[in-house]
Amino acid sequence: MSRLVTRLARDPVALLGLVLLALLVLVALSAPLLAPAEFDIKQRLMPPSSGAPFGTDRMGSDIFTNVVFGARVTLLIASVTVTMGVLIGVPIGLVAGYYRNWISDALMRIADIALAVPQIVLAIAITQTLGPSIESVVLALSLTYWPFWTRLVYAETRSIRNEVFIESAVALGASPWRVMVLHILPAIASSIVVRTSIGVGATILAAATLGFLGLGAPPPTPEWGRMIAESRDYLPEAWWYPLAPGMAIFLTVLGFYLFGDGLRDILDPRAGPSL
Repeated sequence: MSRLVTRLARDPVALLGLVLLALLVLVALSAPLLAPAEFDIKQRLMPPSSGAPFGTDRMGSDIFTNVVFGARVTLLIASVTVTMGVLIGVPIGLVAGYYRNWISDALMRIADIALAVPQIVLAIAITQTLGPSIESVVLALSLTYWPFWTRLVYAETRSIRNEVFIESAVALGASPWRVMVLHILPAIASSIVVRTSIGVGATILAAATLGFLGLGAPPPTPEWGRMIAESRDYLPEAWWYPLAPGMAIFLTVLGFYLFGDGLRDILDPRAGPSL
């Protein structure tokens, strides 16, 4: 653990991503303290000022307040979606990669079919059917993202299936589930962690896209994608309206991508020790 922390501290890319993510979490946790939930219809579409640093929206709400509380919604959607994707995709990938029979082939064909359909198109179809809500977004993205973990775990499991330590465990009488959970899974955990970090960024971007299309969290729940969509009718005069949520999406996705990319280099067993 200490070696990981040392390498992380020496990796500027991963460190920058970690700082951005730490700020996001801090803002989300401190939302009630940082921003008031008041609005005044008489102050609608006001430019940035000392009282409203990001300006106000079409209803007179403080955009800063909406962006800060929107961080909570974004983290909720991303964390639940990715957790469900991991819980679905990793076991399927382990089973398909360990066994070599028709069940393995059938599982991977299902994953390939799911990957063949553009994820955002499938997510739009699901949310359109279920109706706009946070639950619909989470379910739609979970059902479209699990094949990414399945394909990754399948490939990693296949690559180490015949390693000496796996064959030794089998020779000593370890059951297939014991081999998969106690031997294979820890060996490929670093790849799963990196894919999960990057997957969170992709999930946030997809959730913002659904919100922009009106398929995300319904009003009055603050949601970054919907905030940008609502600003279209007031551009270019109210230029500040989409700026704050747009920058929030950009910095959040950038943070997860930078952290995931740096984490990949740090956890790569082929990488040499940091100087």
